[in-house]
Amino acid sequence: MIGYLNLILRLTIWFLLTADLSLANIIIGVCVALLIPRGYTSPGALKDWLRTLGEVLVAVPQAYFEAVEIMLRPHRYEDVTRERVKPQRSPGLIFLDIFLITFTPKTIVLKYREEGWYDVHRILRRPRS
Repeated sequence: MIGYLNLILRLTIWFLLTADLSLANIIIGVCVALLIPRGYTSPGALKDWLRTLGEVLVAVPQAYFEAVEIMLRPHRYEDVTRERVKPQRSPGLIFLDIFLITFTPKTIVLKYREEGWYDVHRILRRPRS
């Protein structure tokens, strides 16, 4: 099951990069997704994948809300924080975590640290106290 989720993740990234759902591009995308080397790390648990995919579904309306909020009430302050990576994350799940953080307009991951941290840049309405 994890192998299918990895394939779906790779195809999703391919389609986001190419923005083309033609038959030829789908065939090329499947070939690329199958040819990309797989890591030898332990796969993430299925429940972690499903939880993260649920978070992606929640992030879409949140991103729209934040975009409108930024337009209506400008955010003039910024902050860089360090967030811990959830334990026992596979590289695919770490990628999805970074995608989720960066997907919303108010945050972006500046750096992933191998020690298990993300450096996250945020814009804020008020300075942090």
